Amino acid sequence: MAHQARKRFGQHFLTDDGVISVIIKAIRPLPGETLVEIGPGLGALTQPLLHALPHLHVVEIDRDVIATLRRKYPPEQLTIHAGDALKFDFASIAKTVAQKASSGVTSEDVPWLRVCGNLPYNISTPLLFHLANFAPLLIDGHFMLQKEVVERMVAAPSSKAFGRLSVMLQVRFQMESLFDVPPTAFNPPPRVDSAIVRMIPHRDCPDVPTLARLEELVTLAFSQRRKMLRATLGKRCSQAALAAANIDTSARAEDVPVEAYLALARQA
Repeated sequence: MAHQARKRFGQHFLTDDGVISVIIKAIRPLPGETLVEIGPGLGALTQPLLHALPHLHVVEIDRDVIATLRRKYPPEQLTIHAGDALKFDFASIAKTVAQKASSGVTSEDVPWLRVCGNLPYNISTPLLFHLANFAPLLIDGHFMLQKEVVERMVAAPSSKAFGRLSVMLQVRFQMESLFDVPPTAFNPPPRVDSAIVRMIPHRDCPDVPTLARLEELVTLAFSQRRKMLRATLGKRCSQAALAAANIDTSARAEDVPVEAYLALARQA
């Protein structure tokens, strides 16, 4: 019996061969790389990825999907990490990779992990924030997401789409929206358009304490995004600190570039 998509897992299975081909070309998997696919589902990306790679890691929560994958692929070809991607420790893959002498570098100082996937739309934002915690390990990421979310990820200041997600991801990643995907490429079709985004970590990412302060400031600034910053950030930061970060207190949260928020976080 065919697998039925489950709403609680946000499942929409990619079925368009043309779209699949373009995604694989964007990822460009190469032998010797360590790549993990989030939410492989029925294997639309898994199978072509394994045509290019001798081994692939996947993170999957659906037990029926896991059983299907185990019947289809031997463990020496596919390592299945059963569980919730929101809780998965992507750094733990290094332990598996270390057992495979031909799998490449796993040093903490050298990015070694590539990640891709058709991310469940119902958990996409928290999952992106979770993945951001592993940015120092990542070479890159290629993800299918709701188009509206991708627009927020890559948004520039002074646009309606620019917000907390934009700042907190752009401070860690260089991001590029690659192409849109229509609902007809899926079964069942979602009610929204989708898009593919490429994320490449910055190698001079701020330290953890600075990122924590940045998160606090950005959350505060965008909590009432139509108010001037003197009424939001002014409660947390002095006028001198805001001026030093080149932040105009009469501006609104969406008008402040990522660099200015970061400058404020570094002195807060």
